[in-house]
Amino acid sequence: MEELAIQTDRLSKTYDGSNYALRDLSIDVRQGEVFGFLGPNGAGKTTTVKLLNGLLKPNGGSCSVMGLSSTLRSPEVHRICGTMTESSKMYGQMTGMENLIFFAETSDIAMPKAKERAEELLKRMDLWDARDKRLGAYSTGMAQRLSLARTLVGNPRILFLDEPTSGLDPESAKSVNSLIDSLARDEGVTVFLCTHQLRYAQDLCERYAIIEKGKLLVSGSIESIAKGARIFIKAAVRVPDRDQLEGFERDSGGWWKTDLLREEDMPRLLKKLVTDGHDIYEAKILKPTLEDVYFQYVRSGNGEVLQ
Repeated sequence: MEELAIQTDRLSKTYDGSNYALRDLSIDVRQGEVFGFLGPNGAGKTTTVKLLNGLLKPNGGSCSVMGLSSTLRSPEVHRICGTMTESSKMYGQMTGMENLIFFAETSDIAMPKAKERAEELLKRMDLWDARDKRLGAYSTGMAQRLSLARTLVGNPRILFLDEPTSGLDPESAKSVNSLIDSLARDEGVTVFLCTHQLRYAQDLCERYAIIEKGKLLVSGSIESIAKGARIFIKAAVRVPDRDQLEGFERDSGGWWKTDLLREEDMPRLLKKLVTDGHDIYEAKILKPTLEDVYFQYVRSGNGEVLQ
């Protein structure tokens, strides 16, 4: 049985006693996975992260991080977590190096280990040449990478990341996403990723939860949540313009599409088409994208938990 890094059980939060920012959220996040936590602005993502970090107390339900109650043992939770949000600020008058050393020391890392850790992260984030520049002189992308370095300074076992590639150019975003992937894959760090960047999320995440207006719509792998939304794998074939394919939907450029229950059905389908006398110029499998699935659930407002 896989170990769980994060658990919530009917977790609920209201700020005014009547309107719920989060209601009955139950999710499990496995150790060492990148978990995508998705939803529109105001869906309850930030509230969830604050509850998991022990910065807020729930009105109902419970949550834990690495088996520690976020409410009852919040200091211990803080020691094993790193959190990067859009409001995570550092000191503009201090250099990149000074910022990281300062936050390392606040994580009880003594000199010279704090300096060593700062140097390691500045190099890892490609900020070494800017180490002695004041943060106020950093570009948006550089500041974002330094913020991620700050999150990692205490060698956390759990990372809560809110839009970590916001403001980054494509090359820098790719580098940050590669780092996130390697932290999970090579170092066993669990990443709880809140993002609107659905294409990046599909590349990085193993499983997802989609919430809207404080309520869980669906959770699970891309395959399971796509199935729940009745969005299926499709077979696409390109044939001569004169051909008509029964059971297929015509698309542009000579392409025809039909639903597949499983990828393994593709060879059998192609064999039948050839046997029926069709020339196959090209063939490919089209998998549902996270964007397709996300907007289906957010539009409908309905979902179910699919593990």
